Amino acid sequence: MQATTFEEALDQILAKNTRYHRDAYIFLKEALDHTRRMLDREKREKAEKPGKRATAKEQHVTGQELLAGVRELALELYGPMAVTVFSEWGILSCADFGEMVFIMVENEMFKKTEKDSRADFANGYDFYETFQKPFLPRSRLIEILPEPKVAKA
Repeated sequence: MQATTFEEALDQILAKNTRYHRDAYIFLKEALDHTRRMLDREKREKAEKPGKRATAKEQHVTGQELLAGVRELALELYGPMAVTVFSEWGILSCADFGEMVFIMVENEMFKKTEKDSRADFANGYDFYETFQKPFLPRSRLIEILPEPKVAKA
């Protein structure tokens, strides 16, 4: 029996469930690859320190690590438009990335451990704080800060 390609597996998902756009799944796969490269880079940097050794074994990526990779890649590719792009794809929060991961696990596109769950993604980061606020001009940030409370004499 021939192995299913990523594109074929994606077609099967989208035939059953159109909640998320095809590009969202492709981005998530790229984010996983990006996260693995990030983790490998961190491992190499630690290995360069005296007394540390690098391991060749591919490391499991946790939900929090994947979300960090999603954040970094989204900012690199889309900058302040990340929230808009994600919204077009049906992604409104980190929990949506978790849902997509488990859809991909169920379709044997990703693997998981017994410790992995959708809840790993539930308390990720706020999209506004992560993807939009860093790009606001300083004057706009001052406008949205709460009024300082003045003590009455």
